[in-house]
Amino acid sequence: MLEFKNISKEFGPVKALSNINFRVEKGEIVGLVGENGAGKSTLMKIIFGAYQADSGTILIDGRQTRFTSPRDAMANGIGMVFQEQSLIGNLSIMENIFLGREHEFRKFGLLNFQKMESAAQQQLSKVGLKVDPRMQTFDLSFAQRQLVELAKVLTLEERTSRDLVILLDEPTSVLSEDEVELLFNLVNNLRSRAAFIFVSHRLDEVISISDRVYVLKDGEMVDEVSAQDADPAKIQSKMVGREIESGYYKQDERETYNEKETILSLKNVSKENSFESVSFDLHQSEVVCLVGTEGSGREAVLRCIFGMNNPDKGQIIYFQNDKIKIRSPFEAVNNGVGYMPRERKIEGIFASMNIAENITSSQMEKYSRYGFLHLTSEQDLARDWVDRLSIKTPSISTDCGRLSGGNQQKVVLAKWRSSGAELMMLDHPTRGLDIGAKQDVYSMIREMSASGVGLIVVPDTFEEAIGLAHTIFVMKDGACVKRFAPDKERVMPIDLVAAMT
Repeated sequence: MLEFKNISKEFGPVKALSNINFRVEKGEIVGLVGENGAGKSTLMKIIFGAYQADSGTILIDGRQTRFTSPRDAMANGIGMVFQEQSLIGNLSIMENIFLGREHEFRKFGLLNFQKMESAAQQQLSKVGLKVDPRMQTFDLSFAQRQLVELAKVLTLEERTSRDLVILLDEPTSVLSEDEVELLFNLVNNLRSRAAFIFVSHRLDEVISISDRVYVLKDGEMVDEVSAQDADPAKIQSKMVGREIESGYYKQDERETYNEKETILSLKNVSKENSFESVSFDLHQSEVVCLVGTEGSGREAVLRCIFGMNNPDKGQIIYFQNDKIKIRSPFEAVNNGVGYMPRERKIEGIFASMNIAENITSSQMEKYSRYGFLHLTSEQDLARDWVDRLSIKTPSISTDCGRLSGGNQQKVVLAKWRSSGAELMMLDHPTRGLDIGAKQDVYSMIREMSASGVGLIVVPDTFEEAIGLAHTIFVMKDGACVKRFAPDKERVMPIDLVAAMT
């Protein structure tokens, strides 16, 4: 259905892709893996027509073609479900599904919303999503928005006579195990009408659903293997160019925390429709992980601590000083509290500002005098953190929006770590990161803990929680229902599952 021959792409001095050969057969699911910055996103954007290759050949059903825009790609049956999602939150589901195609429902200058609703319902039924098409998209969960994205892509069936090629960019990054299983069942059921390119850093998922797996490293295709012959350890070493350390979560670097120094105390804190009577302490050097399903209240707790939302009841005491009142993120930052949000592109970075500007954005007073920025100091700081976190970038002057997702995440980490925050909250800090970048984040968490920083982490997986945490609190239906101490007792993922059910 789709074949790339010797595709290359450069951005100035950076060679993003070099002589890539890649093919997709009818009804096939092809996995694509590689480190952040390996070239996956660039390859996907060329397939989708957002970028044009500098050299090489693209074949559709054996015919040479060239996409000058995503509209060209969609006309040829190629659609994309984006990692960061492309839906507009304040539009309804049906308006998002038919965005740019409103003319199909217009007569005498007026939109026929009833006709649009009926058509949207038909698309939603393809993905098994039972919601009101008139709902505002902002009110959906992440998993539901992901299905709306897929329903939007499947509208291509009515606009082309050929089978579809659907690009799935990190579709499971924040889904629960049950949601992942539902998505995979849906993808397999669609094989008769579509082929899929599945991009993910979760190798077990890639291997379980794919027919073949391609491995990218530094813009080159370094391996192609059938899923039945795939060895995760070998794929990982191909991705990063080295053997992966056995102490993946750096457990041997887990420091003993100081039980006498309390950094944060939550006393019966409640937020209507989010969580109820949550109480726990965070100590100096302690890593606390909050685990639970989507909507259990974990993320809402972090936002209340950071001052983004104010609790309805209870008391939050920072640094054993009940005089500190945090009612806004501005007050949180001024009092040494940092927060890495889940939605890094929306809340974590300034996409149109460069790396140096992003890193110093939470500490401008340190790098300015009499209203003027000290650019040399700002740039020196940025270079130091680019080296320390192995951020892949042409220069510190590169806009953050041009970096891969994993490298954007590292910039957010550098911003808070360099600011000297004493209390850090990390919401899915390894979401969408490759195995090498994850280890860099784990090292940073251990470094922060060793320096006395208290950390609250909402992890990606149960294994990550057990590997990182001194203490785990399980949240269910807005309440803390169980406490575990992985640094003192043997805890298994099944124990966390049992506490949640």
